[in-house]
Amino acid sequence: MLKIYGRANSSNVRKVLWVAEEIGIPYTRSDWGRGHRDTNEPEFKRLSPFGVVPVVDDDGFVLRESNTIVRYLCSKHGRADLYPVELRARALVEAWMDWGSTDLYTPVRPVFLGLVWKSPAFQTPGVIQAGIAEWTRQMRLLDAELAANGPHLAGASFTIADIAAGIIVNRWFSIEFAKPELPAVSAYYEMLSARPAYRAHGRNGMP
Repeated sequence: MLKIYGRANSSNVRKVLWVAEEIGIPYTRSDWGRGHRDTNEPEFKRLSPFGVVPVVDDDGFVLRESNTIVRYLCSKHGRADLYPVELRARALVEAWMDWGSTDLYTPVRPVFLGLVWKSPAFQTPGVIQAGIAEWTRQMRLLDAELAANGPHLAGASFTIADIAAGIIVNRWFSIEFAKPELPAVSAYYEMLSARPAYRAHGRNGMP
């Protein structure tokens, strides 16, 4: 059985939980990371010396990095509807996944850690506001793309392109700060929310 190591309130762990539910993979999960067992403990370091979650153990095959885990699980279970086999369609999905984990996620971090976790390292004047400004810019780009080419990121159908972005979209609507109206993103959020796996691991009351 698939073993997932990582706390359920981690955005990256939630991506893996979401795809596991979409595919219907049985799994167990153990809490590691902030507020739980320390990933510097020898037990975790034996799995991954990098000390970050998520890590999965799939019948002895240990793998880290959330986007890679998501792609691996789709490929293993033959879910070409979620992760296309055709080269260009697959590249489009991967480009969106990379964007969701880099350009979109980077400005979220100071906002989330500053406003939600109240981390002292992110209370410097201007740090949170700079994060909000860049996050807003990226969300405007997302809104324009969805309006022009949606309803999903890779077109008509839900794919794992929507997983990395969908977790961050939930944070956008869950954290209190001044936001512009983004009608395409709002429609996208409601559309994703019709998926039981997103309700379980994305829009589940946690930012």
